[in-house]
Amino acid sequence: MVKNTLSKVSDSESRAGKCALKVGGVCYLNARPLLQHLADLCPHIVIEYDVPSRLAAKLAAGQLDIAIIPAVEALRGDGYVVVSDACISAKEAAKSVILFSRVPLDQIRSVALDAGSRMSAALTRVLLAEWYGVTPEIRDFPLEKRPEEAKTDAVLLIGDRAMVTKQPPGYPLRFDLGSEWRKWTDRPFVFALWVARSGVTDLDSWHKVFSLARDRGLDDLVNIAQAASRDLGLSFDECHQYLSKNMHYRLGEDELESLTLFRSLAVKHGILAPSARLTFHGG
Repeated sequence: MVKNTLSKVSDSESRAGKCALKVGGVCYLNARPLLQHLADLCPHIVIEYDVPSRLAAKLAAGQLDIAIIPAVEALRGDGYVVVSDACISAKEAAKSVILFSRVPLDQIRSVALDAGSRMSAALTRVLLAEWYGVTPEIRDFPLEKRPEEAKTDAVLLIGDRAMVTKQPPGYPLRFDLGSEWRKWTDRPFVFALWVARSGVTDLDSWHKVFSLARDRGLDDLVNIAQAASRDLGLSFDECHQYLSKNMHYRLGEDELESLTLFRSLAVKHGILAPSARLTFHGG
């Protein structure tokens, strides 16, 4: 963790902060520990907040330089580099990646996938195909729609929308996809990574900055949870437990093994091309 006496970043980190980079940050609660202190460390960057799917599209279009994007898009991207060991993952239950269903998982024939999602959408397809033998009709579910408006057997919600939706009318079954992945693989699931597009330089400095921002955010979970409780209308305990117990923010060996397994299954089921790879800064 970051020492309380640390008030300034190193010279290399300061140089990174002076770069006029455009950085994409996920607008959901699960990303706040990664972003809460990033602007303090790098006051000259521009942070643009959006849902994961849109951040991935903006990075691909060159509108952002570095962004937190779905891991599946990091695998697809041309010239992308994972620049930090800071990530968004879940050891077990995710609490913010929920598949609501009218029927048991092995009976799903149609599913509406949250338009803000790409990694969770891919996870839904992998889980249903690999462990339940189901290849449902896929429909897009707009961000402005309520889940009860979906006409499908199941509907996937992610992020804050999933956390504040208790049980939509007509969807009696609730499946946490982080728990489902853990049940079948005994591994955590990695949802998002810090990724730089081709041409971004000084990646050593950015690696340090994003790790430091993560560590400071983890030291500040009480304040983050208090603000989230007010913003989302959830209890402080629910927000704090979500950030401290459900979400995990460090890319370690278990997370890398999980990403490798996910990639192989996504290739098997036609979600990713066989050429899909992750490239990590520093190897």
